[in-house]
Amino acid sequence: MATRLKKAIADQPGAETLASSAYERLRFDIISGVFPPEAKLLIRQLCARYEIGLSPIREALNRVSRDGLVKHHEQRGFTVTAVTEADLEDITKARCWANEVALRESIANGDQGWEEAILIAFHRMSRLQGPAEQSDNPVDAAWERAHRAFHTSLISACGSSWLIGFCEQLFDAADRYRFLARLQFRGRTQRQNEHRDIMEAVLRRDADQAVQLLLDHFRATLNYSRIEIHRLNGAPEHSRATMVLSRKQKSKKKGLPLPAPGSVGPPRSNRSR
Repeated sequence: MATRLKKAIADQPGAETLASSAYERLRFDIISGVFPPEAKLLIRQLCARYEIGLSPIREALNRVSRDGLVKHHEQRGFTVTAVTEADLEDITKARCWANEVALRESIANGDQGWEEAILIAFHRMSRLQGPAEQSDNPVDAAWERAHRAFHTSLISACGSSWLIGFCEQLFDAADRYRFLARLQFRGRTQRQNEHRDIMEAVLRRDADQAVQLLLDHFRATLNYSRIEIHRLNGAPEHSRATMVLSRKQKSKKKGLPLPAPGSVGPPRSNRSR
């Protein structure tokens, strides 16, 4: 009897496992738009949705709050963080800075195993149906995981787990806007081609080209997401088109207000390859 009881206890998932499961599921639901911006998150409803108890849900809410995906108000409880154009631009700027440093360091230091991991990650992602091929279909969680794994593989040889963690946090923050702008991505198969171009430049060890392609990739998400934010805020179609044209003209004259390749980060490695 005692043996069976011990086995039953051992087979039960621990509190940390439950909290981690709740965190991953809640985080994905927020990022993918299941819970829209500024939606109120009721603890008991979350418990019912995920079939998990109060304590793991509270821990999950605290963790997504630290990630910046949720706000906690003393009187109102938890709400999904609002989306704003200023926040989007801030995220994109930080994302470009951090990923440029991480990618340059990875290209300088990555070995054959790193290159193989990038090839495998791209192959897995390219075999799955991405948002460019979807219309009103539910989010493809498998593709989203593969997409995240591909971007992580690019910077995985940078030598800093802190930097990788920061880039992943920024990836989550930017993904909320990417999901928000899915209407703008429909039929845009060049998004997958962008991933291929980035991969090929990285594997050629062409750091400047790889960084430029990656930052352009991030900026494209910014532009599509900005259009959707204006739509949600009730801006007329003509105003949105004018806004985008104005941004493009300004960027051609002055460049986007983001770092140019090579303008930030530690000195490049002088090691011969």
